[in-house]
Amino acid sequence: MENGTAHPRMLADCKVLDFTQYLAGPTVTRLMAEMGARIVKVEQAPMGDPARLLPFVKEGRSAYFVQQNRGKKSVCVDFNKPEGVELLHSLVRTVDVVVENFGPGVMEKRGLDYASLKKINPKIIMVSISAFGRKSPLSHKVGYDLIAQAFSGIMHMTGEADGPPQFVGLGIADVSSGVHAFAALGYALYYREKTGVGQHIDMSMIDALYHMHEVNVQVHTMTDGQYVPKRAGSHHPLVCPVGTFKGPQGWIVILALDRQWEGVCKALGKPELLYDPRFTTGGERAKHQKELIAIIEAWLQSFPTDEAALQALEAQRVPSAPVMSIVDTLAHPYFKERQMVRTVPDPILGEVTIPGFPFKYSEFPELPDLQAPLLGEHNEEVLSAQLNYTPAQVAALRDKGILYAERT
Repeated sequence: MENGTAHPRMLADCKVLDFTQYLAGPTVTRLMAEMGARIVKVEQAPMGDPARLLPFVKEGRSAYFVQQNRGKKSVCVDFNKPEGVELLHSLVRTVDVVVENFGPGVMEKRGLDYASLKKINPKIIMVSISAFGRKSPLSHKVGYDLIAQAFSGIMHMTGEADGPPQFVGLGIADVSSGVHAFAALGYALYYREKTGVGQHIDMSMIDALYHMHEVNVQVHTMTDGQYVPKRAGSHHPLVCPVGTFKGPQGWIVILALDRQWEGVCKALGKPELLYDPRFTTGGERAKHQKELIAIIEAWLQSFPTDEAALQALEAQRVPSAPVMSIVDTLAHPYFKERQMVRTVPDPILGEVTIPGFPFKYSEFPELPDLQAPLLGEHNEEVLSAQLNYTPAQVAALRDKGILYAERT
């Protein structure tokens, strides 16, 4: 078989109706497609997924869209017409999973919410991703990635101490909520396999980010409010050395806790620091971090290259790494060996370089060849395979404006 094993891919029998757009929702179904799920991407006529317009665009084709939608079949339907909704209801009867990330009220207005779809297909598993959750005091609010970063406290913790809050420079809320939903969906499928019971997964982008606060929430409450979490720039306020240091060429990150502190002293060639009262405990090192940072950066500057400094740290098993640029990663052997820099073919864009698949399964070492769809490219194929529609029936729906397809 294409994956080099005697087994079908893990999600080979899973049929998904994908109402997602932009990034958070498509992340779920993108990962499922890599694992063999049969994804039908339902797009609203006539424009389709707005991600089709996001940069980089060449000859009308968006590389952004390609990255998030490989392996999906596109059916473009006018949701605003009753016949379009009826068609979608018919498709719901044939699938295992529905995924959506529309704004508040969009699915409910059209009878495509979980309560409506459960009546059509009682075993359906539905995933809804939104900024504030479907069931919350703020479920009516519209939100995207930066709104989730702001509301979750992530931006409050990012940036210089005396500067404004800053956002993380990638779609962390979108992708994180998508991966969280992907994980939740796997367990919902497992539960249905055992019980025959479907369910609704309500995934909030804000919840996915808030869940990342490993210390900020509990340290404030455990100190009775004495410690107030706040952004601290390039160095952690509670432990040291944990932060970004100026190397001889670029920037180097060191994260050394109590068990690594002796290694740091050995690497620096300063064993006396182990007994310096300013640095004997993590708390003391944090209090005197300005002095410690200066000592470490002076030592780093004694090396001719960042790599030489990193080797000295590694010799003492001190966790450290260079701050890599995106351009740096493209040629680095780590990312190549792990297949995390991946070049995929596209009929319009040619070869497109994208991040690789992060899950490494021993039974599935090879990844499938997938392609992103044109808008409405699979109208006839999907309706024929899943609803037994004839070409004449599909043509009639197209003539009525129920179906739309991009001209090629």
